[in-house]
Amino acid sequence: MTAIRLLLVDDDPLVRAGLSLMMGGAEDIEIVGEAADGGEVEALVDRTRPDVVLMDIRMPSVDGLTATRRLRAREDAPQVVVLTTFHADEQVLRALRAGAAGFVLKDTPPAQIVDAVRRVAAGDPVLSPTVTRQLMAHAAGTAADDRRARARARIAVLGEREREVTLAVGRGLSNAEIAAALFMSVATVKTHVSRVLAKLDLNNRVQIALLAYDAGLLDEDRPGRDA
Repeated sequence: MTAIRLLLVDDDPLVRAGLSLMMGGAEDIEIVGEAADGGEVEALVDRTRPDVVLMDIRMPSVDGLTATRRLRAREDAPQVVVLTTFHADEQVLRALRAGAAGFVLKDTPPAQIVDAVRRVAAGDPVLSPTVTRQLMAHAAGTAADDRRARARARIAVLGEREREVTLAVGRGLSNAEIAAALFMSVATVKTHVSRVLAKLDLNNRVQIALLAYDAGLLDEDRPGRDA
């Protein structure tokens, strides 16, 4: 099995040492570099070619959100998991909109952080339970009507099947689960997901889920609700 190449980014050397020890115990993960600031990330990515970047948010010069946005704008960008003690709603949403494929709190058990790296490397978005609750509450937050109108206008460009896949992604289903639910092959699901990403100019499945929440598709999907 090819090891997952991991880059650690955190301004606290003790945190980096702890993460290195934690990740170093996983046979399928190889730590290829460390950075103490977001401004160092792009050069390190060019040099080490990681599959996943484990990124802190708060850093002294260039923060993790800015570094994530810069990375995800590049071709062949690595996946990013944001790891932080700070979990205010706005920070979560900014990280996900910047293109992060996962958001995990630093008090998450070590085994779950390791699993998050593995899942993101495999193409599955990862959100801790706390962050998932925040995401769900976000749909009912202030300015929800304006946000919903903008999201619905964007989704209007999707075909019927693409909209169904978008809804399924918003519900957190894997490609295999979507295939079973919509009676299509996994390859076809992947094709639809790729088309949705391209049409909506999004980076990953997490951003598809965010747009589904914003557009109210998850509300429409509730039993007893009219479509």
